[in-house]
Amino acid sequence: MLESFAVSTGIVALAEIGDKTQLLALVLAARFRRPWPIIWGIVIATLANHFAAGAVGHWVAGLFSQTTLSWILAASFAAVAIWTLIPDKLDDDEESTLKRYGPFVTTLIAFFLAEMGDKTQIATVMLAAQYQQLSMVVAGTTLGMLIANVPVVLAGHFAADRLPLTLIHRLAALCFAGLAIYAACQALGIVAL
Repeated sequence: MLESFAVSTGIVALAEIGDKTQLLALVLAARFRRPWPIIWGIVIATLANHFAAGAVGHWVAGLFSQTTLSWILAASFAAVAIWTLIPDKLDDDEESTLKRYGPFVTTLIAFFLAEMGDKTQIATVMLAAQYQQLSMVVAGTTLGMLIANVPVVLAGHFAADRLPLTLIHRLAALCFAGLAIYAACQALGIVAL
């Protein structure tokens, strides 16, 4: 049970680094300069989005054998590893719509929509399919989002000034590649979960 929480937290925190929603958090922090409504918007939007994604993953887990599911997870983790190497950009039209509402509502709507089809949402589906503890997966993925985004909201450009983003992307991709190899080994029966 604790493993599903810890793995979910770590995977999403890694996947979120340099992601579109992290850039969105930076824009929101610079625009509104009110961190707590932004943080609460992130929490609620992420809980709603990841609960829906987790429910889909939990449902999908019942459709496949454990071996087939392990191969799907291996392929998915490999895809996320590659996807992590491609940095996201915030669209100009998304930034202009941020000015209409206050920080909480803007964050809530923008984060929920930005997470649709995003790698962290896909990771949540995969994790919920792998682990049977839906609430622990959703709590872990939400914490992972907060670990990656709250420092951006609170400190702005601090992390970007200290570490090259390409290095961070490469390290995250390496972690996902390792997870893909582990899932493949699990599918082959080399290691047990």
